[in-house]
Amino acid sequence: MKENSKAVKTAKVPLTLEKDLKEWEITEIFIKEIRGLIPAHCFERDTLRSFAYLFHDFFFVGILAYGASWIDTFSSDPLRLVLWSAYWFLQSIASSGLWMICHECGHQAFSSSKLISDGVGLIVHTFLLVPYYSWKFTHARHHNSVGHVTRDKTHTPRLRSALGLPPYDEDTEADGPHSVFESSPLFNSLKLVGFLLVAWPFYALFNNPGDTTKDRWVSHFNPASFIFQRNQYWKVVQSTAAVGVMVGVLIRAGQIWGSLAVVKFYVVPYFLVHAWMVVITYLQHTSPEIPHYDTDVWSFQRGIALTVDRSYGPILDHFFHHIGDTHLVHHLVATMPHYHCIEATEHVKKALGKYYLQDNTPIIKALFENWTKCKFVEDEGSVRFYKN
Repeated sequence: MKENSKAVKTAKVPLTLEKDLKEWEITEIFIKEIRGLIPAHCFERDTLRSFAYLFHDFFFVGILAYGASWIDTFSSDPLRLVLWSAYWFLQSIASSGLWMICHECGHQAFSSSKLISDGVGLIVHTFLLVPYYSWKFTHARHHNSVGHVTRDKTHTPRLRSALGLPPYDEDTEADGPHSVFESSPLFNSLKLVGFLLVAWPFYALFNNPGDTTKDRWVSHFNPASFIFQRNQYWKVVQSTAAVGVMVGVLIRAGQIWGSLAVVKFYVVPYFLVHAWMVVITYLQHTSPEIPHYDTDVWSFQRGIALTVDRSYGPILDHFFHHIGDTHLVHHLVATMPHYHCIEATEHVKKALGKYYLQDNTPIIKALFENWTKCKFVEDEGSVRFYKN
């Protein structure tokens, strides 16, 4: 194993099941050394500044909702459709910012006060129908196992055997038999859209994708699920109860203003917000060029090095609080607030050099390419790349 700098070292591992790539250079990040290269002020959490970003997001959420309240006063059906579509798209962006703030709360990056971070996270995540503590607990498992082929719980790769494909040495096509529909852009696009819209609800309700075999109902709303520890039970109950209250508020709103109004103002943006969440997390850790590691070569430092940074453009990066283009730093220092991650990322780039993973492929293109190329990984192997 050779040392390239004080911040990173690499080791070449032979690959036996890859035709185009004979070996892979494993990158291992030295977290302590990299933290030492980041200015000290980047680790400081400013509670007032964090609240300013929270109010910024709520301001745009409120302005958009107020503007949407006038849409149905127009007599033209096509115009109303265009305006509602614009509202749904813009509201999904603004509300995604709230999601990112809650994400910071879960890591105590919002404030050095755990009480403030959890209080804000619980209230705002509940507004988005997200069980705050439940997600916080399972999300920690992702951070602890990032890049592991089976233990990472965010977009875990499906295994060849799980898809019912023939074993590698019996598969004449190496990457499994292909159906005629797989070459259809329309078919793949429809499957992708469906995945983006339902992935989060299924994950929250049924821990799917994930391990669902050890309980009758494995869910972020079930405190008895094996995905939670015993000392987390009442926090999960609290999260579930809070979401139940929010559901009651929405039902009451439907009784007052009509169910259609609730669907237009809240339900449609809800699905689009979580579609953004799926897009962002999917592209951070999924790529045909980036592998997952099995236990014999995986380590926390090596897993972090597989994280991909990508920009969504200046406007979306702003409203998404730079969760996409500074994600490696987030995995290095989860308690660092987003407004410092931008500066910290520049120092990390210099430290890692060519081993810093950044993808500038346009988002829609990257999403579609990854969706069509990243179907499964082999059942065996220390370093496993996606196949289709």
